[in-house]
Amino acid sequence: MSERPIDPHKHQHAHCLPFGAHLTGADREQPCTRFRFWAPSRESVQVEIQRPGSETPELIDMQRTHEGWFEAEANAGAGTLYRYRLDEDLAVPDPASRFQPQDVHGPSEVVDPRAYRWNNTNWHGRPWEETVLYELHVGAMGGYKGVIARLPELAQLGITAIELMPLNDFSGTRNWGYDGVLPYAPDSAYGRPEELKELIDTAHGLGLMVFLDVVYNHFGPDGNYLHAYAKTFFREGVNTPWGPAIDFERPQVRDFFFDNALYWLNEYRFDGLRLDAVHAINDDEWLRELADRVRSSVEAERHIHLVLENEHNTANLLEKHFDAQWSDDSHNTLHVLLTGESESYYGAYSEKPIEKLARLLAEGFVYQGDPSPIHDGAPRGEKSAHLPPTAFVMFLQNHDQVGNRAMGERLRSLTDDQSLYAATGLLLISPQIPMLFMEEQYGSKQPFLFFTDYHDELADAVREGRRREFAKFSAFADEKRRAQIPDPNDKRTFAMSSPSVSNKQDELDRLDWLHFYRSALTVRAKLIMPRLKGSKALGANVIGEKAVVARWKLGDGETLTIALNLADAPVALSDAPQGKVIFETPARAQDRTSAGELSARTFVAWLTGDVNEYANAHDARHLEQKEGQRS
Repeated sequence: MSERPIDPHKHQHAHCLPFGAHLTGADREQPCTRFRFWAPSRESVQVEIQRPGSETPELIDMQRTHEGWFEAEANAGAGTLYRYRLDEDLAVPDPASRFQPQDVHGPSEVVDPRAYRWNNTNWHGRPWEETVLYELHVGAMGGYKGVIARLPELAQLGITAIELMPLNDFSGTRNWGYDGVLPYAPDSAYGRPEELKELIDTAHGLGLMVFLDVVYNHFGPDGNYLHAYAKTFFREGVNTPWGPAIDFERPQVRDFFFDNALYWLNEYRFDGLRLDAVHAINDDEWLRELADRVRSSVEAERHIHLVLENEHNTANLLEKHFDAQWSDDSHNTLHVLLTGESESYYGAYSEKPIEKLARLLAEGFVYQGDPSPIHDGAPRGEKSAHLPPTAFVMFLQNHDQVGNRAMGERLRSLTDDQSLYAATGLLLISPQIPMLFMEEQYGSKQPFLFFTDYHDELADAVREGRRREFAKFSAFADEKRRAQIPDPNDKRTFAMSSPSVSNKQDELDRLDWLHFYRSALTVRAKLIMPRLKGSKALGANVIGEKAVVARWKLGDGETLTIALNLADAPVALSDAPQGKVIFETPARAQDRTSAGELSARTFVAWLTGDVNEYANAHDARHLEQKEGQRS
């Protein structure tokens, strides 16, 4: 019996870009590359090619076609370095560069996207309801190779999707990722494009989805040359908090970002995108069109997920086009309850925070058209009670709320352990989609700071601007205290934020936290995940100053009930919830609930359902606990 011939195209993936450098003859003896460049502010452009072994670059005139487009072809293969020469004094990288081996000011590299052969070709992703997110910074984790080494332990933990902070090329070798200037080029500081594909391919082999955080609302302050050749890429006189506003009404601009989303999903096989701060884009029509294009342009059998960060709380975007939104409301409310902090944006959650927690558990958003104290009393948000709980990504920590603190403190440094255990129980067991932040599963106290790699005047401006930003906080009102805020450009700031170089925490303490997370995620995987599709909230009741009970009807008709008390004293629990206890912290907290009391700093979850199925998960939970005790 003859073997079925291998389809080479099944192992290769490329997204054909209508601009940039497109390799058209990779298999020929004389490979050919088509170059296409949008420069409406220029009358003439040349493509400058640096051939291997030649000291003198070759200049090829590009033909001006229509609406500011320039085109040329050249005998050039993968690995060729090129850039666009605008005049005698200025040559710029390709805005659609696939790779920048010499950083943002250097030449771009022609890349053959089909050079990588994928192993897990039958991977189609996972349903959204199975998502347990883990946000991480690739640079802090040691580059693509460093992340690959950590994937097995994340899969064993119960993570089902990793979310990579932005990768697109930035100035220098260290950056959060939100200062990128070349949206198609994964930064060379982390490895080559083939290594990023290997990371995603390996994750798929372990059953892990991979999401990418993309920034479509601004460009970073160093290395963005668009103003030199495409001034109309931006809206004149309109600015975001991070720079000139991008003109999403212009077709070429819209298409540039539409293709970017499809490029990551089709060529790199990402399973989803998280769109950063779309309120700064301020164009919901473009967002809907982006979602429509994605849904219609990827293979029908793939699970592709789109997630928003959106300060506007626009519920209608979650009805059809997007799977979910990061729930800043849940983070900010729980942070106030856990720490008592009320400055900056926490001021919008400091009044009766437990009522806000009850509302977000029952209805999704806290602000649903209500006046917002941090928006000059303007209404914020839309009604969201009709949305499923899975439309909201819940988290206790992420890059923003840790890294945007002056000293980068983790939540564990700001509250007591027992309260944090209880809040984590809510995070991991509630029907909302949970997200962990890098090293959270170990109860990490390591800071995660804001870091960059700028020099000279820009470095001074970033350092001093950040310190001025914290002058409005009481803890940093004193100038000497502000001077202690770590310099983002200091290599030590990055080193302090990198897990691989500073893990001196007690090993038994780390294991205790790890087993807690693993136990909760085992229960979630066995008892919650399979029932999430079609679930809806049944309501939430405040039972104390920091205590709440909430219920959900799951997709199979069973009821999940949770009770949380973050106060230092017990509260009355008048109606004992129905069903079996599936998770509790601290241990034996249910003993008091059956007596009509919810102990201090406690979380308990009950489920009505099949006893045998419950028993399997219950046994798994106790096995994890025993393993932790033996360790």
